[in-house]
Amino acid sequence: MTNAEPQGRSGAAEPTYEIGFKRQIAIAAASFWESPVRNRILLVSAALLTIILLTAYGQILLNRWNAPFYNSLERRDLPEFIVQLENFAYIAGFLLLLNVVQTWLNQTAALYMREGLSRDIVDQWLTDRRAYRLSLSSPLGVNPDQRLHEDARKLSEMTTSLTIGLVQATILLVSFIGVLWQLSSGFVFHVGDTSFSIPGYMVWGAIFYASIASLASNLVGFRLTRINAERYAREADLRFSLMRTNENLEAIALARGEENQRQRIHSKIDDVVALIRQLAMALTNLTWVTAGFGWLALVVPTLIASPAYFAGTMSFGELMMSAAAFNQVHSALRWYVNNFDSIADWKATLLRVMSFRAALVDMDDFRPEGSEVLLERGTAEQLAFRSVTICAKPNGNSCEHAFRLREPDPVINVGERVMINGDQGINRKLLFDALAGLWPWGSGSIDLPEQEILFVPQLDYLPEGPLRDALLFPAAASAFSDEEIAAALTRVGLHELTKSLDEHARWDRRLEKDEQMLLAFANLLLRRPKWIVFNDVLEGLEPETVERLSSIMSELQEATLIYIGRAGAFYDTMSPRLLHLEALPQTPPAL
Repeated sequence: MTNAEPQGRSGAAEPTYEIGFKRQIAIAAASFWESPVRNRILLVSAALLTIILLTAYGQILLNRWNAPFYNSLERRDLPEFIVQLENFAYIAGFLLLLNVVQTWLNQTAALYMREGLSRDIVDQWLTDRRAYRLSLSSPLGVNPDQRLHEDARKLSEMTTSLTIGLVQATILLVSFIGVLWQLSSGFVFHVGDTSFSIPGYMVWGAIFYASIASLASNLVGFRLTRINAERYAREADLRFSLMRTNENLEAIALARGEENQRQRIHSKIDDVVALIRQLAMALTNLTWVTAGFGWLALVVPTLIASPAYFAGTMSFGELMMSAAAFNQVHSALRWYVNNFDSIADWKATLLRVMSFRAALVDMDDFRPEGSEVLLERGTAEQLAFRSVTICAKPNGNSCEHAFRLREPDPVINVGERVMINGDQGINRKLLFDALAGLWPWGSGSIDLPEQEILFVPQLDYLPEGPLRDALLFPAAASAFSDEEIAAALTRVGLHELTKSLDEHARWDRRLEKDEQMLLAFANLLLRRPKWIVFNDVLEGLEPETVERLSSIMSELQEATLIYIGRAGAFYDTMSPRLLHLEALPQTPPAL
Protein backbone atom coordinates (compact mmCIF):
# COMPACT_ATOMS: atom_id res chain seq x y z
CA MET A 1 0.00 0.00 0.00
CA THR A 2 1.02 3.58 -0.43
CA ASN A 3 1.53 6.09 2.31
CA ALA A 4 -1.18 8.34 0.95
CA GLU A 5 -4.79 8.04 2.09
CA PRO A 6 -7.20 8.69 -0.81
CA GLN A 7 -10.53 10.22 -0.19
CA GLY A 8 -13.13 7.87 1.25
CA ARG A 9 -10.82 5.79 3.41
CA SER A 10 -10.87 6.01 7.16
CA GLY A 11 -10.37 3.99 10.27
CA ALA A 12 -14.03 4.20 11.21
CA ALA A 13 -16.42 1.29 11.20
CA GLU A 14 -17.17 0.05 7.73
CA PRO A 15 -20.14 1.91 6.23
CA THR A 16 -22.76 0.43 3.94
CA TYR A 17 -22.65 1.05 0.19
CA GLU A 18 -26.28 2.02 -0.36
CA ILE A 19 -28.07 0.54 -3.37
CA GLY A 20 -31.79 0.00 -3.75
CA PHE A 21 -33.47 -3.31 -2.97
CA LYS A 22 -34.58 -3.71 -6.61
CA ARG A 23 -31.00 -3.36 -7.80
CA GLN A 24 -29.86 -5.86 -5.16
CA ILE A 25 -32.35 -8.41 -6.48
CA ALA A 26 -31.40 -7.64 -10.10
CA ILE A 27 -27.69 -8.15 -9.34
CA ALA A 28 -28.41 -11.39 -7.48
CA ALA A 29 -30.58 -12.69 -10.34
CA ALA A 30 -27.96 -11.84 -12.96
CA SER A 31 -25.26 -13.47 -10.84
CA PHE A 32 -27.35 -16.63 -10.50
CA TRP A 33 -28.16 -16.84 -14.20
CA GLU A 34 -24.47 -16.56 -15.15
CA SER A 35 -23.39 -19.09 -12.51
CA PRO A 36 -21.96 -22.45 -13.67
CA VAL A 37 -24.05 -24.19 -10.98
CA ARG A 38 -27.32 -22.71 -12.29
CA ASN A 39 -28.52 -25.91 -13.98
CA ARG A 40 -27.76 -28.00 -10.91
CA ILE A 41 -29.72 -25.61 -8.71
CA LEU A 42 -32.66 -25.62 -11.13
CA LEU A 43 -32.66 -29.43 -11.19
CA VAL A 44 -32.64 -29.66 -7.40
CA SER A 45 -35.34 -26.98 -7.24
CA ALA A 46 -37.59 -29.01 -9.53
CA ALA A 47 -37.07 -32.08 -7.34
CA LEU A 48 -37.83 -29.99 -4.24
CA LEU A 49 -41.03 -28.65 -5.77
CA THR A 50 -42.16 -32.20 -6.50
CA ILE A 51 -41.44 -33.28 -2.91
CA ILE A 52 -43.24 -30.23 -1.50
CA LEU A 53 -46.33 -30.96 -3.65
CA LEU A 54 -46.33 -34.60 -2.49
CA THR A 55 -45.95 -33.42 1.10
CA ALA A 56 -48.93 -31.09 0.72
CA TYR A 57 -50.98 -33.99 -0.64
CA GLY A 58 -49.91 -36.13 2.33
CA GLN A 59 -50.93 -33.40 4.74
CA ILE A 60 -54.34 -33.16 3.07
CA LEU A 61 -54.73 -36.90 3.60
CA LEU A 62 -53.68 -36.46 7.22
CA ASN A 63 -56.21 -33.66 7.66
CA ARG A 64 -59.00 -35.84 6.25
CA TRP A 65 -57.93 -38.60 8.63
CA ASN A 66 -58.86 -36.35 11.59
CA ALA A 67 -62.62 -36.67 11.03
CA PRO A 68 -63.00 -40.50 11.13
CA PHE A 69 -60.36 -40.81 13.85
CA TYR A 70 -61.96 -38.35 16.30
CA ASN A 71 -65.44 -39.54 15.39
CA SER A 72 -64.40 -43.08 16.36
CA LEU A 73 -63.25 -41.68 19.71
CA GLU A 74 -66.54 -39.85 20.14
CA ARG A 75 -68.48 -43.10 19.42
CA ARG A 76 -66.03 -45.23 21.45
CA ASP A 77 -65.69 -47.44 18.35
CA LEU A 78 -62.54 -49.52 19.08
CA PRO A 79 -62.36 -51.46 15.74
CA GLU A 80 -62.64 -48.24 13.74
CA PHE A 81 -60.12 -46.60 16.08
CA ILE A 82 -57.55 -49.36 15.28
CA VAL A 83 -58.24 -49.07 11.55
CA GLN A 84 -57.60 -45.32 11.71
CA LEU A 85 -54.33 -45.90 13.61
CA GLU A 86 -53.21 -48.17 10.76
CA ASN A 87 -54.14 -45.48 8.25
CA PHE A 88 -52.17 -42.97 10.29
CA ALA A 89 -49.10 -45.24 10.16
CA TYR A 90 -49.25 -45.34 6.34
CA ILE A 91 -49.71 -41.57 6.01
CA ALA A 92 -47.06 -40.74 8.63
CA GLY A 93 -44.57 -43.15 7.01
CA PHE A 94 -45.18 -41.53 3.63
CA LEU A 95 -44.65 -38.06 5.10
CA LEU A 96 -41.55 -39.19 7.00
CA LEU A 97 -39.94 -40.45 3.80
CA LEU A 98 -40.75 -37.16 2.07
CA ASN A 99 -39.32 -35.18 5.00
CA VAL A 100 -36.02 -37.10 4.84
CA VAL A 101 -35.71 -36.62 1.07
CA GLN A 102 -36.60 -32.93 1.39
CA THR A 103 -33.95 -32.42 4.07
CA TRP A 104 -31.30 -33.89 1.77
CA LEU A 105 -32.47 -31.75 -1.14
CA ASN A 106 -32.53 -28.65 1.10
CA GLN A 107 -28.90 -29.21 2.08
CA THR A 108 -27.89 -29.93 -1.51
CA ALA A 109 -29.56 -26.75 -2.75
CA ALA A 110 -27.83 -24.70 -0.02
CA LEU A 111 -24.50 -26.31 -0.97
CA TYR A 112 -24.86 -25.40 -4.64
CA MET A 113 -26.01 -21.88 -3.73
CA ARG A 114 -22.97 -21.43 -1.49
CA GLU A 115 -20.63 -22.73 -4.18
CA GLY A 116 -22.08 -20.51 -6.90
CA LEU A 117 -22.24 -17.35 -4.78
CA SER A 118 -18.79 -17.75 -3.23
CA ARG A 119 -17.12 -18.41 -6.57
CA ASP A 120 -18.94 -15.51 -8.20
CA ILE A 121 -17.97 -12.99 -5.49
CA VAL A 122 -14.33 -14.14 -5.48
CA ASP A 123 -14.22 -13.97 -9.29
CA GLN A 124 -15.61 -10.43 -9.24
CA TRP A 125 -13.16 -9.46 -6.47
CA LEU A 126 -10.01 -10.76 -8.18
CA THR A 127 -10.70 -9.46 -11.68
CA ASP A 128 -8.63 -6.81 -13.45
CA ARG A 129 -7.36 -5.08 -10.28
CA ARG A 130 -10.86 -4.38 -9.00
CA ALA A 131 -9.96 -5.42 -5.45
CA TYR A 132 -7.01 -3.03 -5.26
CA ARG A 133 -8.92 -0.16 -6.82
CA LEU A 134 -11.78 -0.70 -4.38
CA SER A 135 -9.34 -0.71 -1.44
CA LEU A 136 -8.13 2.72 -2.58
CA SER A 137 -11.45 4.32 -3.44
CA SER A 138 -13.94 2.89 -0.92
CA PRO A 139 -13.99 1.64 2.69
CA LEU A 140 -15.72 -1.51 1.39
CA GLY A 141 -12.39 -2.71 0.03
CA VAL A 142 -10.43 -2.34 3.28
CA ASN A 143 -11.68 -5.49 5.06
CA PRO A 144 -13.79 -7.48 2.59
CA ASP A 145 -13.12 -10.92 4.11
CA GLN A 146 -16.41 -11.11 6.03
CA ARG A 147 -18.46 -10.28 2.94
CA LEU A 148 -16.50 -12.85 0.92
CA HIS A 149 -16.82 -15.61 3.52
CA GLU A 150 -19.35 -15.27 6.32
CA ASP A 151 -21.89 -13.05 4.56
CA ALA A 152 -21.78 -15.16 1.38
CA ARG A 153 -22.36 -18.29 3.47
CA LYS A 154 -25.28 -16.77 5.35
CA LEU A 155 -26.87 -15.35 2.21
CA SER A 156 -26.77 -18.67 0.34
CA GLU A 157 -28.10 -20.68 3.28
CA MET A 158 -30.80 -18.18 4.22
CA THR A 159 -31.92 -17.69 0.60
CA THR A 160 -32.36 -21.44 0.25
CA SER A 161 -34.17 -21.82 3.56
CA LEU A 162 -36.50 -18.85 3.13
CA THR A 163 -37.32 -19.64 -0.50
CA ILE A 164 -38.21 -23.25 0.30
CA GLY A 165 -40.27 -22.10 3.29
CA LEU A 166 -42.15 -19.53 1.20
CA VAL A 167 -42.93 -22.02 -1.58
CA GLN A 168 -44.04 -24.64 0.93
CA ALA A 169 -46.24 -22.15 2.77
CA THR A 170 -47.82 -20.99 -0.50
CA ILE A 171 -48.63 -24.53 -1.61
CA LEU A 172 -50.12 -25.40 1.78
CA LEU A 173 -52.15 -22.20 1.71
CA VAL A 174 -53.62 -23.00 -1.70
CA SER A 175 -54.26 -26.62 -0.73
CA PHE A 176 -56.00 -26.01 2.61
CA ILE A 177 -58.00 -22.89 1.79
CA GLY A 178 -60.31 -25.08 -0.28
CA VAL A 179 -60.61 -27.60 2.56
CA LEU A 180 -61.34 -24.89 5.13
CA TRP A 181 -63.78 -23.10 2.83
CA GLN A 182 -65.77 -26.27 2.27
CA LEU A 183 -65.90 -27.11 5.98
CA SER A 184 -67.09 -23.63 6.99
CA SER A 185 -69.53 -22.94 4.13
CA GLY A 186 -73.27 -23.00 4.65
CA PHE A 187 -73.14 -22.14 8.36
CA VAL A 188 -75.71 -19.53 9.43
CA PHE A 189 -74.95 -17.15 12.33
CA HIS A 190 -77.83 -16.16 14.60
CA VAL A 191 -77.51 -12.91 16.54
CA GLY A 192 -80.78 -12.12 18.27
CA ASP A 193 -83.45 -11.98 15.58
CA THR A 194 -80.89 -11.57 12.82
CA SER A 195 -79.47 -14.42 10.80
CA PHE A 196 -76.65 -14.17 8.28
CA SER A 197 -74.17 -16.38 6.47
CA ILE A 198 -70.48 -15.72 5.69
CA PRO A 199 -69.28 -18.10 2.95
CA GLY A 200 -66.04 -19.75 4.09
CA TYR A 201 -66.01 -17.67 7.28
CA MET A 202 -63.09 -19.68 8.76
CA VAL A 203 -60.90 -18.72 5.78
CA TRP A 204 -61.61 -15.04 6.44
CA GLY A 205 -60.95 -15.57 10.13
CA ALA A 206 -57.53 -17.08 9.37
CA ILE A 207 -56.68 -14.24 6.98
CA PHE A 208 -57.75 -11.61 9.51
CA TYR A 209 -55.80 -13.23 12.32
CA ALA A 210 -52.61 -13.58 10.25
CA SER A 211 -52.95 -9.99 8.92
CA ILE A 212 -53.12 -8.58 12.43
CA ALA A 213 -50.05 -10.60 13.40
CA SER A 214 -48.14 -9.43 10.30
CA LEU A 215 -49.03 -5.78 10.88
CA ALA A 216 -47.96 -5.97 14.51
CA SER A 217 -44.65 -7.65 13.53
CA ASN A 218 -43.92 -4.93 10.97
CA LEU A 219 -44.60 -2.18 13.46
CA VAL A 220 -42.45 -3.75 16.17
CA GLY A 221 -39.59 -5.15 14.08
CA PHE A 222 -39.04 -2.54 11.36
CA ARG A 223 -35.59 -1.60 12.80
CA LEU A 224 -34.17 -5.11 12.52
CA THR A 225 -32.81 -4.79 8.96
CA ARG A 226 -30.82 -1.65 9.77
CA ILE A 227 -29.53 -3.02 13.08
CA ASN A 228 -28.39 -6.26 11.46
CA ALA A 229 -26.60 -4.39 8.67
CA GLU A 230 -24.76 -2.18 11.16
CA ARG A 231 -23.92 -5.18 13.31
CA TYR A 232 -22.30 -7.04 10.41
CA ALA A 233 -20.29 -3.94 9.50
CA ARG A 234 -18.93 -3.66 13.04
CA GLU A 235 -18.30 -7.41 13.22
CA ALA A 236 -16.20 -7.04 10.06
CA ASP A 237 -14.30 -4.14 11.64
CA LEU A 238 -13.54 -6.24 14.75
CA ARG A 239 -12.42 -9.19 12.65
CA PHE A 240 -10.11 -6.96 10.62
CA SER A 241 -8.53 -5.57 13.82
CA LEU A 242 -7.93 -9.09 15.11
CA MET A 243 -6.36 -10.13 11.80
CA ARG A 244 -4.13 -7.06 11.73
CA THR A 245 -3.01 -7.76 15.26
CA ASN A 246 -2.21 -11.38 14.46
CA GLU A 247 -0.20 -10.36 11.38
CA ASN A 248 1.88 -7.87 13.40
CA LEU A 249 2.43 -9.68 16.71
CA GLU A 250 6.21 -9.29 16.57
CA ALA A 251 6.07 -5.52 16.01
CA ILE A 252 3.50 -5.12 18.78
CA ALA A 253 5.58 -7.20 21.20
CA LEU A 254 8.78 -5.30 20.38
CA ALA A 255 7.05 -1.99 21.03
CA ARG A 256 5.43 -3.41 24.19
CA GLY A 257 2.19 -2.24 22.73
CA GLU A 258 -0.06 -5.07 23.91
CA GLU A 259 -1.97 -2.83 26.32
CA ASN A 260 -2.57 -0.17 23.68
CA GLN A 261 -3.65 -2.73 21.10
CA ARG A 262 -5.84 -4.51 23.64
CA GLN A 263 -7.66 -1.24 24.32
CA ARG A 264 -8.18 -0.73 20.58
CA ILE A 265 -9.68 -4.20 20.21
CA HIS A 266 -11.83 -3.71 23.31
CA SER A 267 -13.18 -0.55 21.68
CA LYS A 268 -14.18 -2.60 18.62
CA ILE A 269 -15.78 -5.21 20.89
CA ASP A 270 -17.73 -2.42 22.64
CA ASP A 271 -19.10 -1.32 19.25
CA VAL A 272 -20.23 -4.87 18.45
CA VAL A 273 -21.73 -5.42 21.90
CA ALA A 274 -23.68 -2.15 21.65
CA LEU A 275 -25.29 -3.28 18.38
CA ILE A 276 -25.99 -6.76 19.71
CA ARG A 277 -27.66 -5.17 22.73
CA GLN A 278 -29.92 -3.16 20.39
CA LEU A 279 -30.61 -6.31 18.39
CA ALA A 280 -31.47 -8.26 21.53
CA MET A 281 -33.96 -5.60 22.62
CA ALA A 282 -35.54 -5.45 19.14
CA LEU A 283 -35.89 -9.26 19.05
CA THR A 284 -37.30 -9.26 22.57
CA ASN A 285 -39.97 -6.76 21.58
CA LEU A 286 -40.73 -8.80 18.47
CA THR A 287 -41.14 -11.92 20.61
CA TRP A 288 -44.09 -10.27 22.38
CA VAL A 289 -45.86 -10.37 19.02
CA THR A 290 -44.69 -13.68 17.56
CA ALA A 291 -44.95 -15.70 20.77
CA GLY A 292 -48.22 -14.04 21.79
CA PHE A 293 -49.94 -14.82 18.50
CA GLY A 294 -48.36 -18.28 18.60
CA TRP A 295 -49.96 -19.14 21.92
CA LEU A 296 -53.29 -17.72 20.83
CA ALA A 297 -53.14 -20.01 17.77
CA LEU A 298 -53.68 -22.98 20.11
CA VAL A 299 -57.27 -21.93 20.84
CA VAL A 300 -58.26 -19.51 18.06
CA PRO A 301 -59.05 -22.26 15.47
CA THR A 302 -61.34 -24.04 17.92
CA LEU A 303 -62.96 -20.75 18.96
CA ILE A 304 -63.69 -19.82 15.34
CA ALA A 305 -65.09 -23.28 14.52
CA SER A 306 -67.04 -23.63 17.79
CA PRO A 307 -70.23 -21.81 16.63
CA ALA A 308 -70.85 -24.48 13.99
CA TYR A 309 -70.04 -27.28 16.45
CA PHE A 310 -72.36 -25.99 19.17
CA ALA A 311 -75.08 -25.39 16.58
CA GLY A 312 -74.93 -29.10 15.78
CA THR A 313 -73.99 -28.70 12.12
CA MET A 314 -70.46 -30.02 12.69
CA SER A 315 -69.37 -33.27 14.37
CA PHE A 316 -66.48 -33.51 16.81
CA GLY A 317 -64.32 -35.09 14.12
CA GLU A 318 -65.17 -32.32 11.68
CA LEU A 319 -64.37 -29.78 14.41
CA MET A 320 -60.89 -31.25 14.81
CA MET A 321 -60.52 -31.45 11.05
CA SER A 322 -61.51 -27.78 10.76
CA ALA A 323 -59.10 -26.77 13.51
CA ALA A 324 -56.26 -28.65 11.80
CA ALA A 325 -57.07 -27.09 8.42
CA PHE A 326 -57.29 -23.64 10.05
CA ASN A 327 -53.84 -24.18 11.56
CA GLN A 328 -52.41 -25.11 8.17
CA VAL A 329 -53.91 -22.01 6.54
CA HIS A 330 -52.90 -19.82 9.44
CA SER A 331 -49.35 -21.24 9.51
CA ALA A 332 -48.99 -20.56 5.80
CA LEU A 333 -50.35 -17.03 6.16
CA ARG A 334 -48.21 -16.22 9.18
CA TRP A 335 -45.02 -17.54 7.54
CA TYR A 336 -43.96 -13.93 7.11
CA VAL A 337 -44.62 -13.23 10.79
CA ASN A 338 -42.67 -16.24 11.98
CA ASN A 339 -39.76 -15.34 9.71
CA PHE A 340 -39.77 -11.57 10.09
CA ASP A 341 -36.46 -11.45 11.95
CA SER A 342 -34.94 -13.96 9.49
CA ILE A 343 -36.15 -11.89 6.53
CA ALA A 344 -34.68 -8.76 8.10
CA ASP A 345 -31.39 -10.60 8.61
CA TRP A 346 -31.51 -11.87 5.03
CA LYS A 347 -32.14 -8.38 3.64
CA ALA A 348 -29.21 -7.01 5.63
CA THR A 349 -26.92 -9.78 4.36
CA LEU A 350 -28.19 -9.34 0.80
CA LEU A 351 -27.40 -5.63 1.03
CA ARG A 352 -23.83 -6.29 2.22
CA VAL A 353 -23.02 -8.92 -0.40
CA MET A 354 -24.75 -7.34 -3.39
CA SER A 355 -23.50 -3.84 -2.57
CA PHE A 356 -19.97 -5.26 -2.40
CA ARG A 357 -20.45 -6.98 -5.76
CA ALA A 358 -21.93 -3.82 -7.27
CA ALA A 359 -19.00 -1.76 -5.99
CA LEU A 360 -16.56 -4.24 -7.57
CA VAL A 361 -18.32 -4.11 -10.94
CA ASP A 362 -18.44 -0.31 -10.74
CA MET A 363 -14.62 -0.34 -10.49
CA ASP A 364 -14.52 -1.06 -14.23
CA ASP A 365 -15.86 2.45 -14.79
CA PHE A 366 -14.11 4.03 -11.82
CA ARG A 367 -12.58 7.39 -12.51
CA PRO A 368 -11.12 9.63 -9.80
CA GLU A 369 -12.71 12.99 -9.34
CA GLY A 370 -11.03 15.52 -11.57
CA SER A 371 -8.28 14.36 -13.96
CA GLU A 372 -6.44 11.04 -14.00
CA VAL A 373 -3.26 9.46 -15.27
CA LEU A 374 -4.11 7.64 -18.50
CA LEU A 375 -2.24 4.50 -19.52
CA GLU A 376 -2.13 3.70 -23.22
CA ARG A 377 -0.62 0.52 -24.65
CA GLY A 378 1.34 1.47 -27.75
CA THR A 379 2.97 -0.45 -30.56
CA ALA A 380 6.43 1.09 -30.21
CA GLU A 381 9.16 -0.43 -28.06
CA GLN A 382 9.37 2.54 -25.72
CA LEU A 383 7.80 4.05 -22.62
CA ALA A 384 6.90 7.72 -22.88
CA PHE A 385 5.64 10.23 -20.31
CA ARG A 386 3.23 12.90 -21.58
CA SER A 387 2.80 15.82 -19.14
CA VAL A 388 2.48 13.41 -16.22
CA THR A 389 1.66 14.75 -12.77
CA ILE A 390 1.08 12.43 -9.82
CA CYS A 391 -1.31 13.51 -7.06
CA ALA A 392 0.00 12.22 -3.73
CA LYS A 393 -2.94 13.36 -1.60
CA PRO A 394 -6.20 13.59 -3.53
CA ASN A 395 -9.02 15.49 -1.87
CA GLY A 396 -12.19 15.28 -3.93
CA ASN A 397 -11.56 17.03 -7.23
CA SER A 398 -8.51 18.85 -5.88
CA CYS A 399 -5.01 17.75 -4.90
CA GLU A 400 -3.13 18.76 -1.78
CA HIS A 401 0.31 17.45 -2.78
CA ALA A 402 1.57 16.55 -6.26
CA PHE A 403 4.84 15.88 -8.05
CA ARG A 404 6.15 15.39 -11.57
CA LEU A 405 9.28 14.52 -13.52
CA ARG A 406 11.69 17.41 -13.80
CA GLU A 407 12.72 16.35 -17.30
CA PRO A 408 10.04 17.33 -19.84
CA ASP A 409 8.23 14.32 -21.33
CA PRO A 410 11.09 11.79 -21.14
CA VAL A 411 11.07 8.71 -23.35
CA ILE A 412 12.64 5.40 -22.26
CA ASN A 413 13.78 3.20 -25.15
CA VAL A 414 14.19 -0.54 -25.23
CA GLY A 415 17.36 -1.85 -23.57
CA GLU A 416 17.98 1.31 -21.49
CA ARG A 417 18.89 1.44 -17.80
CA VAL A 418 17.04 4.26 -16.10
CA MET A 419 17.03 5.37 -12.48
CA ILE A 420 14.24 7.65 -11.24
CA ASN A 421 15.09 9.54 -8.07
CA GLY A 422 13.31 12.35 -6.32
CA ASP A 423 13.31 15.21 -3.84
CA GLN A 424 13.09 14.49 -0.14
CA GLY A 425 9.54 13.68 0.99
CA ILE A 426 8.26 12.55 -2.40
CA ASN A 427 6.45 9.21 -2.30
CA ARG A 428 8.21 7.55 -5.23
CA LYS A 429 6.08 4.42 -4.86
CA LEU A 430 3.12 6.34 -6.26
CA LEU A 431 4.93 6.62 -9.61
CA PHE A 432 5.57 2.87 -9.45
CA ASP A 433 1.85 2.30 -8.80
CA ALA A 434 0.85 4.73 -11.55
CA LEU A 435 2.99 2.87 -14.09
CA ALA A 436 1.30 -0.38 -12.98
CA GLY A 437 -2.16 1.15 -13.37
CA LEU A 438 -2.88 1.02 -9.63
CA TRP A 439 -2.80 4.77 -8.85
CA PRO A 440 -4.96 6.85 -11.23
CA TRP A 441 -4.86 10.12 -9.29
CA GLY A 442 -3.03 12.77 -11.29
CA SER A 443 -2.98 13.99 -14.87
CA GLY A 444 -1.27 13.35 -18.17
CA SER A 445 -0.68 10.06 -19.93
CA ILE A 446 1.90 7.28 -20.10
CA ASP A 447 2.50 5.41 -23.35
CA LEU A 448 3.46 1.83 -22.48
CA PRO A 449 5.46 -0.52 -24.71
CA GLU A 450 3.69 -3.37 -26.45
CA GLN A 451 5.68 -5.94 -24.45
CA GLU A 452 4.58 -6.98 -20.98
CA ILE A 453 6.13 -5.07 -18.09
CA LEU A 454 7.09 -6.93 -14.91
CA PHE A 455 6.78 -4.87 -11.72
CA VAL A 456 8.97 -5.85 -8.75
CA PRO A 457 7.86 -4.30 -5.42
CA GLN A 458 9.96 -4.06 -2.27
CA LEU A 459 8.12 -7.01 -0.78
CA ASP A 460 6.65 -9.51 -3.20
CA TYR A 461 3.58 -11.64 -2.54
CA LEU A 462 4.30 -15.27 -1.66
CA PRO A 463 1.16 -17.43 -1.74
CA GLU A 464 0.76 -20.12 0.88
CA GLY A 465 1.48 -23.60 -0.46
CA PRO A 466 4.38 -25.39 -2.15
CA LEU A 467 7.58 -23.39 -2.60
CA ARG A 468 7.46 -23.82 -6.39
CA ASP A 469 4.08 -22.03 -6.42
CA ALA A 470 5.50 -19.15 -4.36
CA LEU A 471 8.55 -18.92 -6.60
CA LEU A 472 6.68 -18.97 -9.92
CA PHE A 473 3.65 -16.85 -8.92
CA PRO A 474 1.65 -15.87 -10.91
CA ALA A 475 2.84 -18.39 -13.51
CA ALA A 476 1.63 -22.00 -13.32
CA ALA A 477 3.78 -24.47 -11.40
CA SER A 478 4.18 -26.55 -14.56
CA ALA A 479 5.60 -23.65 -16.60
CA PHE A 480 9.22 -24.56 -15.79
CA SER A 481 11.08 -27.80 -15.15
CA ASP A 482 12.74 -28.69 -11.85
CA GLU A 483 16.14 -28.29 -13.53
CA GLU A 484 15.34 -24.72 -14.63
CA ILE A 485 14.02 -23.85 -11.18
CA ALA A 486 17.07 -25.33 -9.48
CA ALA A 487 19.41 -23.38 -11.78
CA ALA A 488 17.60 -20.10 -10.97
CA LEU A 489 17.68 -20.76 -7.22
CA THR A 490 21.35 -21.63 -7.37
CA ARG A 491 22.15 -18.43 -9.26
CA VAL A 492 20.49 -16.25 -6.60
CA GLY A 493 22.17 -18.16 -3.75
CA LEU A 494 19.18 -20.22 -2.56
CA HIS A 495 20.41 -23.63 -3.67
CA GLU A 496 19.35 -25.18 -0.33
CA LEU A 497 15.71 -24.49 -1.19
CA THR A 498 15.80 -26.83 -4.19
CA LYS A 499 15.01 -29.67 -1.79
CA SER A 500 11.85 -27.91 -0.57
CA LEU A 501 10.06 -27.19 -3.85
CA ASP A 502 7.04 -29.29 -2.88
CA GLU A 503 7.00 -28.34 0.80
CA HIS A 504 3.92 -26.44 2.01
CA ALA A 505 4.57 -23.45 4.29
CA ARG A 506 3.87 -19.78 4.96
CA TRP A 507 6.92 -18.71 2.98
CA ASP A 508 6.39 -15.03 3.71
CA ARG A 509 7.03 -15.85 7.38
CA ARG A 510 9.57 -18.61 6.96
CA LEU A 511 11.90 -16.67 4.67
CA GLU A 512 13.72 -13.49 5.72
CA LYS A 513 13.37 -10.29 3.72
CA ASP A 514 16.65 -10.86 1.85
CA GLU A 515 15.64 -14.42 0.96
CA GLN A 516 12.25 -13.24 -0.28
CA MET A 517 13.89 -10.70 -2.59
CA LEU A 518 16.33 -13.34 -3.84
CA LEU A 519 13.32 -15.55 -4.58
CA ALA A 520 11.75 -12.68 -6.55
CA PHE A 521 14.91 -12.38 -8.64
CA ALA A 522 14.87 -16.14 -9.27
CA ASN A 523 11.39 -15.54 -10.71
CA LEU A 524 12.90 -12.86 -12.99
CA LEU A 525 15.58 -15.22 -14.23
CA LEU A 526 12.96 -17.80 -15.11
CA ARG A 527 10.49 -15.47 -16.81
CA ARG A 528 13.06 -13.25 -18.57
CA PRO A 529 10.76 -10.23 -19.18
CA LYS A 530 11.67 -7.53 -21.70
CA TRP A 531 10.71 -4.65 -19.38
CA ILE A 532 11.23 -4.56 -15.61
CA VAL A 533 10.30 -1.78 -13.18
CA PHE A 534 11.83 -2.02 -9.69
CA ASN A 535 10.51 -0.17 -6.65
CA ASP A 536 13.64 0.47 -4.57
CA VAL A 537 14.18 -3.28 -4.15
CA LEU A 538 17.79 -2.89 -2.92
CA GLU A 539 16.80 -0.71 0.02
CA GLY A 540 17.36 -2.23 3.49
CA LEU A 541 19.09 -5.42 2.29
CA GLU A 542 22.38 -6.89 3.45
CA PRO A 543 25.45 -5.77 1.44
CA GLU A 544 26.04 -9.32 0.19
CA THR A 545 22.45 -9.52 -1.06
CA VAL A 546 22.69 -6.11 -2.74
CA GLU A 547 25.88 -7.15 -4.49
CA ARG A 548 24.36 -10.42 -5.72
CA LEU A 549 21.17 -8.73 -6.97
CA SER A 550 23.12 -5.98 -8.71
CA SER A 551 25.17 -8.65 -10.47
CA ILE A 552 22.00 -10.40 -11.63
CA MET A 553 20.59 -7.10 -12.95
CA SER A 554 23.71 -6.58 -15.03
CA GLU A 555 23.12 -9.99 -16.64
CA LEU A 556 19.65 -9.02 -17.89
CA GLN A 557 21.07 -7.61 -21.12
CA GLU A 558 17.91 -7.99 -23.18
CA ALA A 559 15.65 -6.30 -20.63
CA THR A 560 14.90 -2.62 -20.13
CA LEU A 561 15.46 -1.80 -16.45
CA ILE A 562 13.73 1.08 -14.68
CA TYR A 563 14.74 1.52 -11.05
CA ILE A 564 12.65 3.86 -8.90
CA GLY A 565 14.68 4.67 -5.79
CA ARG A 566 17.99 5.90 -4.40
CA ALA A 567 20.13 2.72 -4.38
CA GLY A 568 23.78 3.61 -5.02
CA ALA A 569 24.55 0.02 -5.96
CA PHE A 570 22.25 0.21 -8.98
CA TYR A 571 23.82 3.49 -10.06
CA ASP A 572 27.36 2.19 -9.68
CA THR A 573 26.66 -1.12 -11.44
CA MET A 574 24.39 0.02 -14.27
CA SER A 575 25.50 3.64 -14.95
CA PRO A 576 21.84 4.48 -15.68
CA ARG A 577 20.27 7.56 -17.17
CA LEU A 578 18.89 9.65 -14.31
CA LEU A 579 15.39 11.14 -14.08
CA HIS A 580 14.22 13.28 -11.17
CA LEU A 581 10.90 13.73 -9.41
CA GLU A 582 10.13 17.18 -8.05
CA ALA A 583 7.29 18.45 -5.88
CA LEU A 584 4.88 20.96 -7.34
CA PRO A 585 4.23 24.19 -5.43
CA GLN A 586 1.19 23.89 -3.20
CA THR A 587 -1.78 26.07 -4.06
CA PRO A 588 -2.97 27.93 -0.95
CA PRO A 589 -6.55 27.09 -0.01
CA ALA A 590 -9.23 29.54 -1.05
CA LEU A 591 -10.52 31.80 1.70
